[in-house]
Amino acid sequence: MLTVDLRIELPDFTAEAAFEAPAGVTALFGRSGAGKTTLINAVAGLVRPASGRIEVGGTVLFDAAKGIDLPVQARKVGYVFQDGRLFPHMTVARNLSYGGSVDAQRVIAMLGLGPLLARSPATLSGGERQRVALGRALMSGPRILLMDEPLSALDAERKEEILPYLERLRDETELPILYVSHDMSEVARLATTLVIVDRGRVLRSGPVAQVLSDPASVRSLGVREAGAVITGTVESYDARDDLSRLVFDGGALILPCRLGPEGSTARVRVAASDVILARTAPKEISALNVLPVKITGLAQGKGPGVAVGLQAGSARLLARVTRRSAAALELEEGQEIFAIIKATAVARRDIGHS
Repeated sequence: MLTVDLRIELPDFTAEAAFEAPAGVTALFGRSGAGKTTLINAVAGLVRPASGRIEVGGTVLFDAAKGIDLPVQARKVGYVFQDGRLFPHMTVARNLSYGGSVDAQRVIAMLGLGPLLARSPATLSGGERQRVALGRALMSGPRILLMDEPLSALDAERKEEILPYLERLRDETELPILYVSHDMSEVARLATTLVIVDRGRVLRSGPVAQVLSDPASVRSLGVREAGAVITGTVESYDARDDLSRLVFDGGALILPCRLGPEGSTARVRVAASDVILARTAPKEISALNVLPVKITGLAQGKGPGVAVGLQAGSARLLARVTRRSAAALELEEGQEIFAIIKATAVARRDIGHS
């Protein structure tokens, strides 16, 4: 567990942030210049806070009141940057050993690095370089792993190449991972905890599914990023139509492509703008997904939109409709209605494994 409670004086604003990052991926999400990198640099020891405390796994890294400020090399922090920063004159094997040798064989196997060991960084794809950088950080035996926009320099294909490895890392280690991103699809796919940051201040934090499905989060996230995450079990796959059926305790979703083997667990992000609401169950429509839901809350935005929180079983969804539609449907908390979701509305990048 990482605990952060600090104040950092910056030229443009003063960052004051407090949050906790348990095992798994804690995503720091916000627009460029929000202070995300400054916060993880403070954890790494590259930025000195004016006041506050940073503790990970029972070890105090920084405590202004007690005069504790561990040097960078004593913090045992693994850091993965945007560009990997591999040594070009070293093979992959030597780059890895430079980081250390903790759990070397396990790290190499988990990240699929075996076939790359004899190669030089210049011969690697962007995704392969980031996997090597990640392996080097892990082999140092860190208390915590920091990842600063690690996929931002990769194209869509390279992102799809590395994301399954990040999911394995999240699921197979007990490390707290602090992950900076401004890509909501990445966050929804990887994060277990979400911290929304703006001008160095934490606007909202908590379990990712809970924060994303809260209508009050829309203003912090932005209307284009607002949505929710549903986790379920892959029940079947129809090869003819290239559609999978994902079941959860609130119903089922028909989604594009093969989500995984039958019985495996998948998580999908459903954008709020892709959810249509109806008072009665629709008939003879092209959309494949119609879920009975209950309204859990409504939040009026500054513009013409209304964010509507929805519950289907234990799963939560979010819809964004106009004020005119909300009034016409007479939407109110506790009301039972129907959520309509097109199968094609869910992009491949919004589907992950958990």
